[in-house]
This record gives sequence, structure tokens and C-alpha cells, in this order.
Amino acid sequence: MMNRLVAHWVYGGFLAGLMILALTPIIAATWTAALTLVFLQLPVYMVHQFEEHDDGRFATAINTLIGKGKIVLDDAAVFVINVPGVWGVNLVSIWLAFGVGIGWGLIGVYLTIVNALAHIGQALRLRAYNPGLATAVVLFLPVGIAGALVVGAEPGVGAGHHLVGLAVAVAIHAGIVAYVFTRRRRLA
Repeated sequence: MMNRLVAHWVYGGFLAGLMILALTPIIAATWTAALTLVFLQLPVYMVHQFEEHDDGRFATAINTLIGKGKIVLDDAAVFVINVPGVWGVNLVSIWLAFGVGIGWGLIGVYLTIVNALAHIGQALRLRAYNPGLATAVVLFLPVGIAGALVVGAEPGVGAGHHLVGLAVAVAIHAGIVAYVFTRRRRLA
């Protein structure tokens, strides 16, 4: 069963993301705009992941570009990066925003923004589409920037919250890059 989850997580995530988005007006009816924007990072990311990972597109692109045909990013790594690494981080961010302080929701917000910038940067550098680019531009930028602005304007939210959110997001993305290049070195 675990092998099927690892191989097909993105399809369940996409459908769940659409369902969560459809339910958001009900779920978030009494929430502040800031908490709603923190919450929206998760289903928007789930929709993005479909464009990015359907039919193994992202792993194939990384294995071609960085692995030069060797498998530097396999299904198990993609699963761990995206389910605990993205969904889990967003879950923690939402709970922290709700239970501790709205500023901690910037962790999920910056995870979205940093990912969007990574997609855009790669597209500009390679002058080509990469899996996930369209939803990074159409979904991540508006929802992420709105989240940063609205959460950032909340009382008690300061530069420390922004720095922690940005640091966590950059560390996660740097960890993925380090993993891929470490695998490439081991396979060489």
C-alpha cells in the first residue's frame, strides 16, 4: 500500500486541494483575512503540485537537467519532500498561526513565495517552462504576496516572524538542492 501512496500521492492531493478550496468559504467564515490566507497556502500548494508532479514531470526534469539521466530524485524522495515537507510544514504553520500567533503563519506563506521564485528563476535562467511554473505565477505569487502583506500588517507581527518564515522556506529548498546534488555525486 505504501508504494501506491508514494507513486500516486499527487492525485489525491490535487483532489483534496480542490475540495479544501471549495470548502474554504464555510471553514473560514469566522476567520480573519490573515488566518484565511495562511490556510490557503496548503490547498493552493496541492493544486500546484499536480501541475508540477503529474506523470513524474518534476522528477524527470531534475533527473535530466541535474542527474544527466541518472535518478537523483526518485518517487520516494518526491513523496517525502512534498507530503511531510510541504503539507506537514503548512499544517504546522496553520496550527502555529491559529494557536500561538498569526505571525508564525508566515512560514507557510514564505514556503509558497520561495517556491514561486525558484520556478520563475529557473524559467528565466533556462528560458524554458519548468513543471509547476504556471501555477507558481498564477496562484503562488498572488496568494503568497497577499499572505505576506496581510499577515505582516497584523498587530504583533514583526521582522522576526518574516525572517523565521523566510529562513525556514529557504532552508527547505536548499535541503532539496543539497539532496539532489549529493545523490548526483554518489551516483557519479
